Amino acid sequence: MYMKPFRMLGRNARDAFKSIFRNFSLSLASLSCVTITLIVVSITMILAFNVDNLTTRIEEDVTIVVFLDRDIDEDRIDEIEKEIEKIDNVNLEEGIEFTDKMEIREQFMEASEIHAAIMAEWTTRETNSLQDTFHVRVIETEKIQETANVIGDIPGVSVVRYGEGMVEHLVSMFNSIQRGSIAIVIALILVTAFLISNTIKLTIFSRKKEIDIMRLVGASNLNIKIPFIFEGLLIGIIGSIVPVLLTIFGYEALFDAFDGYLFGAVLPLVEPSVLVYEVSAVLLIVAVAVGMLGSLRAVGKYLKI
Repeated sequence: MYMKPFRMLGRNARDAFKSIFRNFSLSLASLSCVTITLIVVSITMILAFNVDNLTTRIEEDVTIVVFLDRDIDEDRIDEIEKEIEKIDNVNLEEGIEFTDKMEIREQFMEASEIHAAIMAEWTTRETNSLQDTFHVRVIETEKIQETANVIGDIPGVSVVRYGEGMVEHLVSMFNSIQRGSIAIVIALILVTAFLISNTIKLTIFSRKKEIDIMRLVGASNLNIKIPFIFEGLLIGIIGSIVPVLLTIFGYEALFDAFDGYLFGAVLPLVEPSVLVYEVSAVLLIVAVAVGMLGSLRAVGKYLKI
């Protein structure tokens, strides 16, 4: 009694395999479509993960540089810091970094002999022509311009800089790439589901006489549906094998070949240790879902049982 479900499962799996080989040319078309689609989905997901990683890094590194008036006194500096801390979009967890202009002078002098010669006589705050600065990080990069404008209106603040225009453009561009990637993935999945549905439909048509006989001997709707659902499931699983292997070994090879970066040290790649398995799991889930949904669509629409 307890073994009956397993026997039914085994029989349906066997029938699904037989059906795939019996209609090999149609099944091959579906398998090829699933494989190609999942490869593109894998590439798109890996690209999206890396774009998201790069966007996160850019947002973490974006800093508003606040230049203070040259003749500002230390008491006013403390007051300005407190006013900046009250601004909603300021990331207080990262802290607000203050750099004294005498410290900036030392950094310039160490970096260049020319600077050292020019700044040799800037030995006091009064003679130092540089400006004290605050480095401020924000919580939401999209609101960085608004935050910079608020800081710029504080008395004692001379200039505010954060890479105006470039930061917003980069974040907007990466967000567009991510949205485009998602749209491509959805379109490919729908096309694959449609192709599998048509393959199952043709399989059903070729087995119409067999289905009629099953009905005549009293087979339930569920018993007629299950083999076709298994067929779609197997097409999805078999079609996912090559994309999963390419994802795991291909991305690891790419990561090692470029030492974890593209274009020198400009674009850091996400570590493959977790990424490839997450993407592979998604590919398998998509393959199974597409296969089964395609089969269900065909059974429901064309068998009308």
